[in-house]
Amino acid sequence: MKASEKASAQNWEKVKQKLREFLDEDIRYETWFADLECLRYDKLSETLYVGVKESFKKSSLENRYADMILTNTKEIFDGVESIKFLLPEEADMLFGNGKLSDDEDIRYDNMLNPRYNFRTFIEGENNRFAYGAAKAVAEAAINPKESMNPLFIYGASGLGKTHLMHAIGNYVYEKYPKLKVMYVSSEMFTQDFINASMNKTMKSFKTKYRNVDILMIDDIQFIVEKEKTVEEVFNTYNTLYGMNKQLVFSSDRPPKELLGFDERLLSRLSSGLIVDLKPPAFEIKVAILRNKAKLDNIELSEGLLEVIDVIAEKIKSNIREMEGAFNRVVVYSTLSGNPINKMLARQVLSDVFSSTDVKPTADAIKKKVARYYNIKVSDLDSSNRARQFSFPRQIAMYLCREMTDLSLPQTGNAFGGRDHTTVLHACDKINKMIIADENMEYIIGELKDLVMNI
Repeated sequence: MKASEKASAQNWEKVKQKLREFLDEDIRYETWFADLECLRYDKLSETLYVGVKESFKKSSLENRYADMILTNTKEIFDGVESIKFLLPEEADMLFGNGKLSDDEDIRYDNMLNPRYNFRTFIEGENNRFAYGAAKAVAEAAINPKESMNPLFIYGASGLGKTHLMHAIGNYVYEKYPKLKVMYVSSEMFTQDFINASMNKTMKSFKTKYRNVDILMIDDIQFIVEKEKTVEEVFNTYNTLYGMNKQLVFSSDRPPKELLGFDERLLSRLSSGLIVDLKPPAFEIKVAILRNKAKLDNIELSEGLLEVIDVIAEKIKSNIREMEGAFNRVVVYSTLSGNPINKMLARQVLSDVFSSTDVKPTADAIKKKVARYYNIKVSDLDSSNRARQFSFPRQIAMYLCREMTDLSLPQTGNAFGGRDHTTVLHACDKINKMIIADENMEYIIGELKDLVMNI
């Protein structure tokens, strides 16, 4: 083992020790974190790759614990900005049976999820045009067509935009392995740009983003009002487009509705092919969940099929939320040893199987949030602005606005007499995080379950 690999392994053990100390239950640590393995730390992409053995555990780590793990990891690993969990087969596909060392360059498509490909994307009337456009772009990647460059995919959160972008990248990697694919979120692009500006490494930044054959930036709407970043996207776009390289962008809205963007960039985003994703029909949602069960090697029992039908019926549009509900049932069944059926799902998913219209109180919400984050209820009412208290406080305020009839001033009074503008700011912040981060969306769903005493 090389010195760099040994150091990464040692640092990861320190991270795990921090996680053990952070959690209030040993069984929770043993269940989720004890057997996690450090596969590789890629300094170029600032990504730590962690091995996980079971697919259901991977889903829960990504949806529930990712933020906590990353926070603790940053205290040990210098420079880590993201963590990617890999199943054994994914690690083999990415690293070639683990032979790639920390000192070697990782391929450009290191952020691609192998499970997000065209084979696993469920096609329906709601997404057929977008699916066809994405596949056409992938097939023509070696010589992009002007009419489809850039490809701009838009739609509400959780409808499959990211899946299609990963599918393009994975297809190109399989068919044209010599082409360089770069997939990043707008947040990653922005952070890379800020780091390069601060550390005076703009030459490396430009080499990284302009020496590719396909550049895909996810959720482009989040760079709004970041003037310098918008300018850099514009310049990167011009460079790559001038070299006939393919560009792909996604957003929650069409280009014409991206307020605060430079008109020159808006013009370029609108100059290629614009496709949208609409909410899926019931049959498509059922097919998506059945396919997910197949990918996760979960038996399609009569009870599971019944639960799938209910989830597809109750959750109207957000596929990510639907899959999150599915994951919670599967994980609960695995840990408890109880079979998956409608009765079990009713215990786990109060937001889907609602059996009462009684609204919780602010005190009940505060108690559940405080317990979830291992702090005191009094910390939520205090003036302490440390993130370990302020963030749970903002979540609790958001839940009060979502789950009770309290007004903004009344909610503020319930949290130590705070002003209504503080509550409004908290709600706006958490709402944006839910849209941008599926992990936050999962946490809010889980907290709602806890508040409803499920």
